[in-house]
Amino acid sequence: MSVPHSPAELQRLYEQRFGGMHQYRDQVWQTLASFFAQWIQPNATVLDLGCGHCEFINNVRSKVRFGMDLNPDSVQHAALGVKILPQNCAEPWELPDDSLDVIFTSNFFEHLSTKRDLRNTLAQAARCLKLGGCIIALGPNIRYLPGAYWDFYDHHLPLTERSLGEVMTETGFTIEVQIPRFLPYTMSRGKRPPLWMLRSYLKIKFAWPLLGKQFLIVARK
Repeated sequence: MSVPHSPAELQRLYEQRFGGMHQYRDQVWQTLASFFAQWIQPNATVLDLGCGHCEFINNVRSKVRFGMDLNPDSVQHAALGVKILPQNCAEPWELPDDSLDVIFTSNFFEHLSTKRDLRNTLAQAARCLKLGGCIIALGPNIRYLPGAYWDFYDHHLPLTERSLGEVMTETGFTIEVQIPRFLPYTMSRGKRPPLWMLRSYLKIKFAWPLLGKQFLIVARK
């Protein structure tokens, strides 16, 4: 695999994009982590794939927590008890077979450089998940973002819930949840809606097809 961005480049891009929003993003992910807890047991071993500044994994209530990212800042932002794996996700993961209960990933797969990298990453996910374990994937849906999708320099791989679902099936997963329109697109443009709006939005599912531009997939090994 050719890594599209070096660790130093990832560090600069992420800080430029989200600098000054760390506290707000942490509060947002507290709310989102509560929503995704329906798939995460308290005794679970969880990996946050493409963990960034660890906003999700820091707020997960589980027994064992891992984050994987090449961004050097991930280690600095990880909470006590979160172990960071600073490695290329398309290469063999530094985890044993059948060792994870849940893999979570948000707005990450589009940053991989090729479809082969995505397939290799999913193959590693399938290897490391226990039988019955699940992967939760959230990401921008190119079907609803034909232009704005490319506003980000580090977007490489356009995906929909169907294309990602297809390669997940090919790599040994069974799709349980496949929602084409879930959350709105991005928090990187400085907008900070009140948290009560997010909590309400997550409960009002009829609003998702109107405002959502990110897919949500839950697939099980």
